[in-house]
Amino acid sequence: MPAEIARVDTAALSPEVTEWDQEVYDRITSTTLTPEQAERIVTPTEVYPRQTAVFGVHWHPEFVPMELITRRVATMFPNATSQLLVPTQHNVLMELDGFAGVEVDAYAAGFNRKVQFLVHFTAARVQRADTFRAMLSHTYRYRASQLYEFIDTIVDPRFEERVEQAAAKTGAASDLVHFCRLHVTKLKTLIEQNEARTEPDMLKNKLIRFYFAALADRFPRPVIDRAQVFLNAVKQIVKAQFSLRYFYSAQEIIEEVRALGGGLVIPHPEQFWPVLLADFDVDGIEVWNPQSREYTEFLVHCVTQQNRTTRRGQRRLLITMGDDTHFGEKVLAPQHQDAAKASRELGVQPAWDDLAIRKALTVAGADRASLIQEYKARLA
Repeated sequence: MPAEIARVDTAALSPEVTEWDQEVYDRITSTTLTPEQAERIVTPTEVYPRQTAVFGVHWHPEFVPMELITRRVATMFPNATSQLLVPTQHNVLMELDGFAGVEVDAYAAGFNRKVQFLVHFTAARVQRADTFRAMLSHTYRYRASQLYEFIDTIVDPRFEERVEQAAAKTGAASDLVHFCRLHVTKLKTLIEQNEARTEPDMLKNKLIRFYFAALADRFPRPVIDRAQVFLNAVKQIVKAQFSLRYFYSAQEIIEEVRALGGGLVIPHPEQFWPVLLADFDVDGIEVWNPQSREYTEFLVHCVTQQNRTTRRGQRRLLITMGDDTHFGEKVLAPQHQDAAKASRELGVQPAWDDLAIRKALTVAGADRASLIQEYKARLA
């Protein structure tokens, strides 16, 4: 038995949901910001007075009010003279300053993978986009069902093989697995008891991480840290085996967006390389974001070469970058944050200013200011 598990107070392992559990659930599913949380949003850790162009078309407001987000951006970039900020919530269309955007999950049958598109419009173009909104609603509900599959994988004996695979990968002993199962069972009960009054956007995979982070107030930190590693391994297995058949096809999404006059960008292509060969009708390729930055210079060269061979009459591919900021992460207490996600900042894409990458960008004629100007023109 691992030493940290041996130190667990077994009396605290009752399967019954307690008042403390309910209080934790209420806190981690609340979308009402406290004054302290609001202050975290409007107070950035760094200011960029030399950056005059602010580009952000891949970021997630989550439940954070736009007014607080725009205040943060204004503080971060006090000398900005041009900007394009379009929110891209997962499968939920949102608007800001005359633009609307969404990050859509889709299925690419040609290489049997889930792909994602960043979709952008002027807000006027989607006022009556009933079909597109219905497509997004279906995709949102299906994607959200992954939380329930995640929970069932841990607590339902039918998925024992997945649990054993995650345990073997992370070195999780049976006692740790039991600890996780008991508390995920509690969380499942809490969801069932409170689902009707819980904001749908809070019922995502991260809810399990948030609940176990709160358990650090009751159990030794090493136990919780090991539990989080094991649970993350389970999550990755669930995501890898999540059925793709209920997503709309990539071509269906593209056709609907184009019919509405919207723009499309392929985000973090490093995660599914075949998308670069699919010849999708898109406006741009995201060559850098915090999760995809190993091949940025190579991707810039690829897009540049493709543009050189583009047939007359075709629009060139834009070189874009995304910060992939998740504002919900920033409202958490620092000890409960995913440090990597919390460090992301809207409008901050360091690769634009990287000396090595700038050489390739110069050859491609790409920079923030010209990108903002051209993409706005395409969306108009």
